Amino acid sequence: MLARMATPLRSVTTAALRQVRMGQLPASTSRSALLTTKTASRPFTATAAIAAASSSSPAKILLEDRDAGFGFVRSNPVAPKPRSRAVTEIRGPYYSVMGPSYLSDVLETMVTHVDGLKFAGGSFSLFPEGPLRQLIDLAHAHDVYVSTGGWIEHILASSGGDVGGAVDKYLAKCKDLGFDVIELSTGFLSLPPDDWLRLAERVQKAGLKPKPELGIQFGAGGDTETTELSNIGTSDPSKVINMAKRFVQDAGVERLMIESEGITENVQTWRTDVIQSIFRELPMEKVMFEAADPSVFNWYIREFGVDVNLFVDHSQIVQLAGLRAGIWGKSDTFGKITTFRP
Repeated sequence: MLARMATPLRSVTTAALRQVRMGQLPASTSRSALLTTKTASRPFTATAAIAAASSSSPAKILLEDRDAGFGFVRSNPVAPKPRSRAVTEIRGPYYSVMGPSYLSDVLETMVTHVDGLKFAGGSFSLFPEGPLRQLIDLAHAHDVYVSTGGWIEHILASSGGDVGGAVDKYLAKCKDLGFDVIELSTGFLSLPPDDWLRLAERVQKAGLKPKPELGIQFGAGGDTETTELSNIGTSDPSKVINMAKRFVQDAGVERLMIESEGITENVQTWRTDVIQSIFRELPMEKVMFEAADPSVFNWYIREFGVDVNLFVDHSQIVQLAGLRAGIWGKSDTFGKITTFRP
């Protein structure tokens, strides 16, 4: 593991990025000038920057500061990074633009509660390379892993005869840009299970972490209308569970993403039975649920406690953090989310 970047480096990095944006540093300032440590791929449970022992740590949040903050208020403690439970991945630019200033605001204030940053779909391909690298470097400087969205589907479906070559080029470029995790979704594709596993192994051989996204709804992951999805129908939950087990047991995948469509999104009635079935067969730390709706992540925390791994929009991180801490909530969770960790 690489040594952890010290807190002062975060400040220097952020300040340098700001100077570039303000024209106070040359636009050609190299990545090495902003981040003196070039990091390898970061697993979900530990970024390369935080996996090793370190004498420095992020500033203590007021809620946990008993001497000069609000530590006298009852709250659920935030598990230190690296963590395999209570992991939160946030959506980056997709429904709204996100530049270095915006991301810096999110991470400087909420870094204790953020583990990963995801560029949904192929959104990252729409950036000029310089600004994209700035965002990725900024996330790494705050001990946050960076994941692609499910753009692999477009690579597989539109690469002509040399699909293997296209996948290798895609992975190589993602690694060069600094991505740590490659999402492997098939919401719009029919892909044989063995091929899906081979794809995960290809990602691992490239020095990156595969994050398969599984769901029961074909056509999920885009902007398909609810009526159309309903007409397509859903798969049996056992298909998802069996595939998830193969990823974990055969390919050694660290964590899976469970697609919300067909379960809690674009449905008339939530399929809570699917979620319960997944938890009966897979350890909590091996799955993350898409829950980018306050009512949805409120339900997950209420039903499974603060340790459930969730993917939300960046605009929802404060609300989710307050819910995990047990200091706020809806009528069914306010004052009711607790832990026992003496």
